[in-house]
Amino acid sequence: MIRNHFIARKPGTDIAERVDLVLRKLGNPEPPLNLAAVRQLLGLDLRFYPTDDNEFSMEAVSKIMVSRMHVYRRQLLLIEAIRRFDLSALYLSKWRSIFLDPRLPDKKHRWSEAHEIGHTLIPWHGNAAFGDNRHTLSPECRRWIESEANFAAARLLFLGDRFGEEARSREPSIDTVLELQRLFGNSITTTLYRLVESAARGRPIVGLITRYPSTESADDNHELATRREHFVRSPAFARHFKGVREDELFKHIATYCKQDYWGGPVGESELVLADDNGVRHRFRFETFFNHYDALTLGVHVGFARFKVAASR
Repeated sequence: MIRNHFIARKPGTDIAERVDLVLRKLGNPEPPLNLAAVRQLLGLDLRFYPTDDNEFSMEAVSKIMVSRMHVYRRQLLLIEAIRRFDLSALYLSKWRSIFLDPRLPDKKHRWSEAHEIGHTLIPWHGNAAFGDNRHTLSPECRRWIESEANFAAARLLFLGDRFGEEARSREPSIDTVLELQRLFGNSITTTLYRLVESAARGRPIVGLITRYPSTESADDNHELATRREHFVRSPAFARHFKGVREDELFKHIATYCKQDYWGGPVGESELVLADDNGVRHRFRFETFFNHYDALTLGVHVGFARFKVAASR
């Protein structure tokens, strides 16, 4: 699973200020954010990758820089570069254009677009960041660049501090995630991610975005082998529960999830997790299935004085 990374204070403050300036110029809009208005303010265009090579001839140029690789008309058309390096989104500064893969589900377009806008707002990323993937950056460099762009995208889509204020006025739960998802117009997955990271205020909270938790062995097919699964921690959880392994937690979650599932809420239970000092804590876990991802939220509720078994 991919663990979330926290942005250092100085770059985080700088990115937040840049995003907040955009929101102020838009008049501090009410949710949901209109990304077309953001693009208009920043002079950006939105396009989709063509699905046919012939459709892309109008975009062919003699020389384009993509992720520090020169792409020549006669050697490698841009569409071929996109396919070869598996780019789901790309920003080309020459055209001030964001390109999205039309094969992405509609609900993922919004996040991908905001992520590329995030790159444009962070000057130290430069043109080399746009379209980068695992083939063109060291893993460490890629991790931080992508984390910063994700931070900018989240702050933009969730309207700066507005989301945190709304989230902290409610008890963290799947119901709260669904309510805030409807209010801010983003996906359930990104809303869960944002709630865990920004709504805790010192409370240990953890989230998992995974395949459906099952006590049976996972199917060994290509989709499961290549899908991205996430382990999201609040700052307090990351500080005090470093020893919690996501694979073991996934197994615990599987013990309470229904095995005849269709969608929606699929189970909840109280689980006990030990912190890094060996102190045992009670967490309330609940899982929601959106027909593709299982979204799990675990919220700290107190100290454990005795062992609490997970129940179905």
